[in-house]
Amino acid sequence: MSRAHRYYVPSQVWHLTHRCHDGTFLLRDARDRDEWCNWMQEACRRYGLCVLDYIVTSNHIHALIEDRGAGEMSRSMQLVAGQVGQRYNRRRSRSGPFWKDRYHATAVESGRHLVSCLLYIDMNMVRAGVVDRPSEWDHSGFHEIRGRVSRIALIDRKRLSALLGFTSEGDLRDAHIAWHDSSMADRARQRDKVWSSAFAVGSRSFVQEFQQRLGGRGLRCDAMIGEDYSALHGRFHKPADPV
Repeated sequence: MSRAHRYYVPSQVWHLTHRCHDGTFLLRDARDRDEWCNWMQEACRRYGLCVLDYIVTSNHIHALIEDRGAGEMSRSMQLVAGQVGQRYNRRRSRSGPFWKDRYHATAVESGRHLVSCLLYIDMNMVRAGVVDRPSEWDHSGFHEIRGRVSRIALIDRKRLSALLGFTSEGDLRDAHIAWHDSSMADRARQRDKVWSSAFAVGSRSFVQEFQQRLGGRGLRCDAMIGEDYSALHGRFHKPADPV
């Protein structure tokens, strides 16, 4: 089994993908998706994790995180993955791994690239054909971004607003509605492996700077043809400090 590659540059926005073992639908029950959300909320409380968006599907999760360089992201994901897996196995008298190895982390540039990632996460279950609209799937950040009050609050709407250049959370909500009403949401309906395979997504200058900060060994910078971003792919001969 191939292992997900992670390379750490502090103080970045990261798109995380973590899949269930062998692609099985271990998160198919709402109770298990609630468990993941509850432990993410605990990670926010315990470590100061900054969550910008997320979705919990039946067999994997996506999370958009701003790392502030204090190790909160790696500690949070370790907490959540460990607790969710252990509690699931205990309830169902199951043994064996819950998750498929490590999560994959992709650095995302702020601005339009962050918007593209946000919509890609929101549209996950629409792409899968499970729902017709993102609002129909409860276990996601879509509703919080729209301002719906929930028992499990994960999204830092103030910080997400700032990263996207808005002065108020109301402006963020209005823009989020407009984005989903535009052709951008149509593009997000198509699966794009860049969000689960690249090490960095953004402008060419962003990914080149990211490459330099990682040392650049064994990495190449590829333009994604037909898209409004570039992506950094490849692997190191020797990994940098992992997340």
